[in-house]
Amino acid sequence: MSSPVQSQSPLSMIADAGLPGLLIRELPARGILNLRGQTEQKVFTEAVSSMVALELPGPNASAVNDKLTVLGLAPDEWLLLTAAGDQADLAADLRTAFGSTFAAVTDVSSGYATLEISGAGARELLARGCSIDLHPRVFGTGRCVQTLLAKAGVILMYADDRPVFEVMVRRSLADYLWRWLHDAARDVGFARAGA
Repeated sequence: MSSPVQSQSPLSMIADAGLPGLLIRELPARGILNLRGQTEQKVFTEAVSSMVALELPGPNASAVNDKLTVLGLAPDEWLLLTAAGDQADLAADLRTAFGSTFAAVTDVSSGYATLEISGAGARELLARGCSIDLHPRVFGTGRCVQTLLAKAGVILMYADDRPVFEVMVRRSLADYLWRWLHDAARDVGFARAGA
């Protein structure tokens, strides 16, 4: 009998970076579903609302409950973030609820790594490689956006007012982005922890 496939982080060889006023760390793996559908179809919106217990947010907004985060990527596209391992059942339940309605749900969990950037220096660091206005009046809690960070395509979410940002990046670019963030942190005047 073969052993189950074990998920491994693309950053397993790199330690978290603690810098004064700033913490960069990789978040544990989670379930990620890409959801496509048309909000004009009542069957679609009712099926999603009944399964996730949240209203679908518009583009560049998020909705959160104790089990799930929904990121609005486009008028007809969302990411559903769940606990690792919960995505398969949720995807199956959604497909059943959709019936013959035009909609799609795809497990993309293995395609992303998520970095958390927190602390007083988080905005300044992200601004070094991102053209999005990150001021709290514009990009506050509950906001998300698809953008470029240091030329890497990312999904950036403002998770809470401490401040805490989450950066979802393709696994193949995770090591590059981690190293860029660490170097940029030094460039903006942060010293390495313990230095």
